[in-house]
Amino acid sequence: MKVLFIDRDGTILQEPADEQIDSFEKFHFVPGAISALRFLRLHTDYRFVMVSNQDGLGTPAYPEEDFWPTHNLMLEILAGEGVVFDDILIDRSFPEDNQPTRKPGTAMLTKYMDGSYDLANSYVIGDRESDAQLARNLGCKALLIQNSEFTIHHSWKKIAEIVYAGPREATVTRTTKETDIAVSVNLDGTGKSEIATGLGFFDHMLEQIAKHGAIDLDISVKGDLHVDEHHTIEDTALALGEALLKALGDKRGIERYGFSTENGTPVVSYTLPMDDCLCSVALDFGGRPWLVWNAEFHRERVGEMPTEMFLHFFKSLSDAARMNLNIKAEGKNEHHKIEGIFKALARALRMAVRRDIHHMQLPSSKGVL
Repeated sequence: MKVLFIDRDGTILQEPADEQIDSFEKFHFVPGAISALRFLRLHTDYRFVMVSNQDGLGTPAYPEEDFWPTHNLMLEILAGEGVVFDDILIDRSFPEDNQPTRKPGTAMLTKYMDGSYDLANSYVIGDRESDAQLARNLGCKALLIQNSEFTIHHSWKKIAEIVYAGPREATVTRTTKETDIAVSVNLDGTGKSEIATGLGFFDHMLEQIAKHGAIDLDISVKGDLHVDEHHTIEDTALALGEALLKALGDKRGIERYGFSTENGTPVVSYTLPMDDCLCSVALDFGGRPWLVWNAEFHRERVGEMPTEMFLHFFKSLSDAARMNLNIKAEGKNEHHKIEGIFKALARALRMAVRRDIHHMQLPSSKGVL
């Protein structure tokens, strides 16, 4: 049996500056919480367990009569939407008490750690690092909600998607006599990246895919740069494409196509300006690799990268990801053209991998992609 260990303040209810929801004036739901919890309750078999620290509850610092009216109202509203908790666990200690029951301690949760629950496929949903640490202590996964005091992670809509349809992550390693490559991709990330290929400009371009595609991307490459750059660039594209394909899984619910619109009308590509340049990328994760390339460069190199290798990079990426890529760039500054292409690719990827959990169908009339 799987469990959702769900924090309260800052996750279900908005947390005020004094960290006490002790009046109805402070009572506000986090946007999207009710609808996401309702969806997960209706469409999954997770146990719902609320785990909350309420500093000094029952002491003069936080009287019982200030806590329960808003807490019970929250439970009543959620129950009206079909959201009922199987267990509610509240620690009343102060942080300085260092009690093992206080998150991220697990003393309140020992009954869930006896081996009868599938903790490896369970989640802690919260808004603080202590919630992430609780997940690590339990041996389960963490999903952190957006909070203005912390790094933005996920919306409730994205959390419902990941819990219901599963995470979309993949790691690919590729080792030859010429390169040793490790690529990790999280399609439901926030744009974080750790890139080290040995080629500074190449690193910068790959970072654009993560940042503008909202994809978490780790790439580590040890290549035979003493020979030249060819093997490093080509093999990185092959490993990245394979990781994208693997992370997409069966592709159910995805948009499949990546393009842009002008005045609400679909156009053939995601078009992105960068100073003097205009770059467009359209893609289709339809299972058939193909590259249409319409870009010319008049410098031999940008940074350490031969410009002839950009076509080769995208051809290898298309082949390994089994996607159709249509790329066009015009302008005078070669750096801007190349960077514009990578940013347009990222934006097209962001659209194409978007997933709709209310329509988990394969986007193909053939029945296979």
